[in-house]
Amino acid sequence: MLPTFLTVLATTLSLLIVDILFRGVVIANFPAALIAGAVIGFLNGSLKPVLSALSLPLNFATFGGFSLIVNGFCFWLAAALVPGFGVHGIAAFILGPVILSLANTFINNYFVEKNVALKGSENKAQLPSS
Repeated sequence: MLPTFLTVLATTLSLLIVDILFRGVVIANFPAALIAGAVIGFLNGSLKPVLSALSLPLNFATFGGFSLIVNGFCFWLAAALVPGFGVHGIAAFILGPVILSLANTFINNYFVEKNVALKGSENKAQLPSS
């Protein structure tokens, strides 16, 4: 349960970064960002693989460029489903998910490093001293 919560929290923080960088991405408040983070995670886990499989010929023909459209569509769909979260303009549609992915990767790696450091210190505390 905690890893899922940390993933949603990382996506939420990444969305807030995207909101700062792009005028076309609008997030009304933190609860809207939290819900949007959960919805984006759900869409990326359920709908995006189906869309990617269906668009494989287009993706192949565009050397992977069509995957930006699939990512943008999932991002836009999350905005359509969550009140207080909006995506306006082609730059936000295409570049918003790219920045979201980069920020999310950075934040998730930070959480993983902290989690490993915490687990390492717990293991040291449990070892008998000689």
